[in-house]
Formats: sequence, C-alpha cells, structure tokens
Amino acid sequence: MGSVPAPLARVIRELSKLPGIGEKTATRLAFHLTRTERRDVDALAGALTALRDELCTCSRCCALAGADPCELCSDSRRADDVLCLVEESADLAAVERAGSFCGRYHVLGGTLAPLDGVGPDDLHIAPLLRRLGDGVVREVIIATNPTTEGEATALYLARLIKPLGVRVTRIAHGIPMGGDVEYADLATLGKALEGRREM
Repeated sequence: MGSVPAPLARVIRELSKLPGIGEKTATRLAFHLTRTERRDVDALAGALTALRDELCTCSRCCALAGADPCELCSDSRRADDVLCLVEESADLAAVERAGSFCGRYHVLGGTLAPLDGVGPDDLHIAPLLRRLGDGVVREVIIATNPTTEGEATALYLARLIKPLGVRVTRIAHGIPMGGDVEYADLATLGKALEGRREM
C-alpha cells in the first residue's frame, strides 16, 4: 500500500481484520470515510469505543448485553418455561428477528470442538444446568448450527438435559423457504426428510 497515505493504510489494515472484509472492501470503506462528514466519523469511532466499554454479558442468559440482566431476560411477557439454546449472541439476534419465539434464551458461547481445545468447561453449560435446576423450564430447544461441532454439542447437551426431566427438541434443518427440492444438496434433503412433521 505504498501509494496510500499512512493514516489511510492503517484504517484499511484494521478494517480488513473484520470477518468478510477483504483488502478491496476495506479500501473502499476507508476511502468512503475520507469523504464522510467529520461528525459521522466521530460518531462511528465513538460507537466502536462504546461497543467495548459498555457491553457486558448477561449473568442469566450469557448473551452480550447493554445491562445486566439483559432486556430479554427482564421482559416479563416472555415465557419462562421454554429455553432456546444458541451458540452465540448473533444467533440469538437472528432467532429474535424471525419473530416467532417468545421464550427465554441461553447463549453457549460456542460449540464443543475437542480438536481446537474447546470442551464443556469452555462453554456456558454450568450456568445452563443451574437455570434448569429450578424446575421452571419444561422444554429446551437446541438451536446450534448444523455443523459437525453443532451436532456434537446438541447431542452432548441432550444427554445432559434429558435426565433432568426436561423435554429436549432440536430446530429442524432442511430446505429453505422458496428453495427447490431438485437443487437441494443430499445432506440438506436428508435432514429435511428426518425433520418432517405431521400436517
């Protein structure tokens, strides 16, 4: 980046560290920021600083939050007897955007990945078991991703939770809305058939 001034090169380098942002996109964003009003750049810088300074982890559901307990855990309109387990706070946000779940959440903080050194003690499983110990939750919906690690984590959690007398369900995986059976890959089609339900 010899032809780019050092301050701009530094911004490009930092932006390109973000997931999904390559050098080309980082360069485009950095040049855009040079044409942006100073107050907007300051607002962005302030928001990024506040992101690290003001975020906390909810002591109840382990999600990223602006306060403890988080807004969802504080909402008395949500059902206490259904708990949706997700890998990360981003997954919680996705389920919330769908607008069809009104229970409680628990964020695991990842998945079991023994080859990467991630075991049960590295996830938020102990707080989950404490939550289930009070007898309020009647169903746990496991909404981990349909990856090898996500499936292994789901099986591990099901074995832990079922002896507590709590119903354990798994989100269905299969063909997306608007998708064609003809073009579905074999694994997706297989999961769709396994996850079929009564009509």
